[in-house]
Amino acid sequence: MEKDIRNLKPDILWKNFYLLTQIPRPSTKQRKITEFMAVFGKKLGLETFVDQTGNVIITKPATTGMENKKGVILQAHLDMVPQKNSNSKHNFEKDPIRAFIDGGWVKAKGTTLGADNGIGVAAAMAVLQADNIEHGPVEALFTVDEETGLTGAENLKPGILKGDILLNLDGEDEGQLYVGCAGGIFTNAVFEYSLQDIPDHFVAFKVNVSGLKGGHSGVDIHLLRANAIKVLNRLLINANEHLGLLVAEIDGGSVANAIPRGASAIVVVPDEEAGTFLGYCDEIVNMYAGIASDDAGMTVTAENITLPEKIMDVETLDNFLNAIHECRNGVIKRDNDRTDIIISSSNLGVMKSDGEKITVKTLQRGISDEEIRDVAANMKQLFEEYGAKVEQTGSFPGWAPNMNSPVLKIMKKVYCDKFGKTPDTKVVHGGLECAVLGVIYPNWDMISFGPTIRNPHSPNERVSIETVQKFWDFLLETLKHVPENIKNPRIH
Repeated sequence: MEKDIRNLKPDILWKNFYLLTQIPRPSTKQRKITEFMAVFGKKLGLETFVDQTGNVIITKPATTGMENKKGVILQAHLDMVPQKNSNSKHNFEKDPIRAFIDGGWVKAKGTTLGADNGIGVAAAMAVLQADNIEHGPVEALFTVDEETGLTGAENLKPGILKGDILLNLDGEDEGQLYVGCAGGIFTNAVFEYSLQDIPDHFVAFKVNVSGLKGGHSGVDIHLLRANAIKVLNRLLINANEHLGLLVAEIDGGSVANAIPRGASAIVVVPDEEAGTFLGYCDEIVNMYAGIASDDAGMTVTAENITLPEKIMDVETLDNFLNAIHECRNGVIKRDNDRTDIIISSSNLGVMKSDGEKITVKTLQRGISDEEIRDVAANMKQLFEEYGAKVEQTGSFPGWAPNMNSPVLKIMKKVYCDKFGKTPDTKVVHGGLECAVLGVIYPNWDMISFGPTIRNPHSPNERVSIETVQKFWDFLLETLKHVPENIKNPRIH
């Protein structure tokens, strides 16, 4: 019998996380989890408010003797990225996540775990529940749709929250304090095509690229992991040029902010080129084997199938394949002085045909508005040159670091006193809600932190058990050492 995650320490946090795994909460489908959180707050007898977007705010008074501490907002997002293995039948809108313990990690069976950001949500819930910890006034802010464009944070109204310090519980490396992040914008392109008859003497194949590691398009973009859409396109463009391959359907990726792990296409090739095409499939695996070491499990298969009724028109197919070929993917620019700091990047996240059009979804990130504009403008120009209709949506700002942050100084000291070493400070290339929330509440002093989570946005997602305990201990110690509110000094 597998060990139950509810028996892990700190049990108050892990029991909450288990509850979250039982409630479907994929991005854009969070009604159930929003209702659950509202009931959770009310059952505790705490002031609970659900705004027009679905964000949940729960307020807890200060513990005795801590009333004059600055107010703290504990913030985490309710949604999770719905990714699963190709052989999984999991329904993210209905089925619970099956979490299990594997050595020092908690993982999920065949799907994303939702530790991003379920651990942060569970920690904030535990603070609201606990009657044996010290803290000043606390407001817990649970936002919706972080993973699909920071919708909840963007629509938060000013003046609702009263605190001075925001602790974003969405970090993914224990021992690191995030003080800034990249911004970004989504660039979506649509290639409209007409359907044509298949020439005589052609044979059909269902091509599948699978087994890639994937990952987060911000956190993991620098790791040189193969992009399944790019892999498939390399195969198709070569076979199109040399063998006369044509395409009936194409599909790859699921969300713009995850590195695609799989892609597929229904293609036709001339009878006499079938054997050569199968050889191309083997060659593409060998080609990437020496480039993307993380993707040693990649497979490319071609299954002979019945001929489809129609194919895409040749001109649109050529434009699409060339656009994807030229589409930049991965890190675009690094800092000249510190190569570990990424200045800009782009992720080719989704492509999907529907019988009339191919939709392509990409996400550009940058450390500044100027960098975002430059990368996004180049992406828009590329797709338009190949005849696509382009729309850019869901832009979100970056978060400029404040190295003189009072809460940063306090948290560095607290961590050093607690664990005997100074935590690292970092500007992360992934987006954080701090960037958006800081525009709405410019007075907030903000830090992001969390336990160690690996491979978020993929079915390989896992969270380190040991670091969850450290994260919890650090959070409680931080709450205990929040400074007093000098605007309202204690009356003696």
